[in-house]
Amino acid sequence: MADAQIAGKAQFELIRYAQLWEDADVLVDALPSKPGATFVSICSGGDNALAMLLLDPDRVVALDLSPAQISCLRLRIEAYRKLSHVEFLELTGSRPSSRRGELLARAASVLEDADQAFWASRRESVAQYGIGGIGKFETYFRTFRTWLLPLAHNRKTLDDVFNARPQADRQTFFDERWNNWRWRLLLGFFFSNFVMGRLGRDPSFFAYVEGSLAEHVSRRLIHAAIDLDPSENPYLHWILKGCHGVALPLAWREEHYDTIRQRLDRLDLRCGALEQFVETGERADGYNLSDIFEYMDAATFETVYGSLLKAANPGCRLVYWNMMAPRRVPERWSKGIRTLTDIEARGKSMDKAFFYSDFIVEEVL
Repeated sequence: MADAQIAGKAQFELIRYAQLWEDADVLVDALPSKPGATFVSICSGGDNALAMLLLDPDRVVALDLSPAQISCLRLRIEAYRKLSHVEFLELTGSRPSSRRGELLARAASVLEDADQAFWASRRESVAQYGIGGIGKFETYFRTFRTWLLPLAHNRKTLDDVFNARPQADRQTFFDERWNNWRWRLLLGFFFSNFVMGRLGRDPSFFAYVEGSLAEHVSRRLIHAAIDLDPSENPYLHWILKGCHGVALPLAWREEHYDTIRQRLDRLDLRCGALEQFVETGERADGYNLSDIFEYMDAATFETVYGSLLKAANPGCRLVYWNMMAPRRVPERWSKGIRTLTDIEARGKSMDKAFFYSDFIVEEVL
């Protein structure tokens, strides 16, 4: 099955994503608001599973093949319980801090022994970068930001990216101050399929992609830098500056902190394959599938998609992203699915996590 296919190629003993790089505002907007709902989410760093609690479901099942990613969510749960919002932002790395080691110890103090050992071994890195900055993907961006980005732009230009300005002025800034030949050369090299596969993601995750990643990122950057306001983009801010500005990801915002904290008991964490949920006989009202279909060949994608439908209630929505491997409902299952094009279009227009080329929302009839 799908996760077995991925597990046979990729390595999952490390933190691959220390935070989420899919916009939770887009995800929550696409999922059904349904009393008593059961949602299923790919865990990753855990932030989007936490954001899904804002829809007031009965349960959010967070699954991941990686014990490291599940441990990220376990730690976040205790951080919400034990830390103030200001302390939480310091621990994540969103804000500067000289006390992250202490905050980590407080949050991890009631975890199981294996999780405590996992985080104790990373205490120094957490103290330096925060729990949101120590994944492979975040290290990739830190390498880019520290060693290569200064070759293209000085500090003032970086700061000026996040000054709010009208769209026409954003276009001028991009054309006249950002998109120079040094930036284009850097973009073509560092965001190539080869470099991102080895430094950022896993090479196996590029097995089914089509086209050039660098060209794709270049096109999507237009959306993030011109169509949208960079001053409101926490993902772009982290990539370029290694922390957040005023804008924060959905689950990290102060106005949602207490609501999420009150609903933490609704999270159901499971380390294992997505198919394990299907095999239990449980049914979902919504799936956050991240971009997992990109890691499958077409035949496996068709099989997995069909298995998810068997574990879906009527009205269930499948929400997922494509970066460079085109995946939508297979023809075999299309008669039982409605594509919610209006929600897709709205999501694409507001998506601040700009890596993805397509956003899909499909509903079970």
